[in-house]
Amino acid sequence: MAGPADHDVAEELWRACPGSVLVRHDLRDLAGGVVRRWVDGELTVLELAHGCVSCTLRLDLLPLLERLGGRVVVHLDPALEPDAVCFALREVDVRVEAVITVVDRDTWLTDATGEESLADRGLAAAEGDDRTVAQVVVGQAEFADALVLTGVATDPVLDAVLDRLNPRAPRRDRHALDVPALLAAVPGDARRGRVDDGFGALLHGQPPLEPAHGVTVVHFVERRPFHPVRLHEALDVLFDGVVRTRGRVWIASRPDAALWLESAGGGLSVGDLGPWLAAVDDWSEFPAERRAVASATWHPEHGDRSQELVVITAAPGAPEEIVAALRAALLTDEELALADELQFVDPFAEWHDEMEEL
Repeated sequence: MAGPADHDVAEELWRACPGSVLVRHDLRDLAGGVVRRWVDGELTVLELAHGCVSCTLRLDLLPLLERLGGRVVVHLDPALEPDAVCFALREVDVRVEAVITVVDRDTWLTDATGEESLADRGLAAAEGDDRTVAQVVVGQAEFADALVLTGVATDPVLDAVLDRLNPRAPRRDRHALDVPALLAAVPGDARRGRVDDGFGALLHGQPPLEPAHGVTVVHFVERRPFHPVRLHEALDVLFDGVVRTRGRVWIASRPDAALWLESAGGGLSVGDLGPWLAAVDDWSEFPAERRAVASATWHPEHGDRSQELVVITAAPGAPEEIVAALRAALLTDEELALADELQFVDPFAEWHDEMEEL
């Protein structure tokens, strides 16, 4: 999570970009409708009618960036996730040159596999913010175009995890940080704030698939639906020792809906990506790349419906356990033949409805 080193890196980035402006928000009192904002060191205390992250972005950060123009270094509060900020930036004329995340070698892996919530650390962005520290730190590292490493511990397990979580992001040590060189090392086709729609390649950046230092990537792909109850029971295998799970899920109780499942450490979320193309007559409003992939992989019975999950785990024996649990959660041949007639209990229904409201 954010600490003094993060402030130092932000200021060094600012100093390395002549004419830029440094913007920083402090959201510790956001639940009470108070946000503290610094622009080049000048403090402004903002009072919002509704204390929430979306209001902070919509009512302050976005108009501020448009007003400032030019080059701006934005140091995000630890409660803000860069993908959410970049998604909001689509509403304004702002180009993201790079997203840089600071990773503390001494604490990151423990945070990334833990169950502690932001609220436990006094970092919740608002009342009801139940995100875990793991969800935030993993998301920050995964979405980055470059990583700056602080701390003194050298851990080959951490290096192996980062190699698989974000393989193309250049990594530099804080003590030897050369900002221009770091920015130059960012690949030309880096994300640079682009937010995926959930239907793109899950092995982003082509991570190494062979195990290293006990860290393994599990790539689970199947062309039959999950039984919703058995999948719900199988989710426990995605917590212990698992750094990240992300992917598309097809469950028998919602045959037309592509669900997104994502976990980090002890936190898991489920969301709705929208319909499978097999459930849609007119494809004209969907991205050309998605249409092309669906056509190339089309199943004569199921269309583009499929399971695809990528799991990064550092637990011994976990890959085999994960694959076995997920396969056991699929419909059997008999269930698949009767799928249209069976009434499935859906333990995801309430959870899914709650996610839709967020």
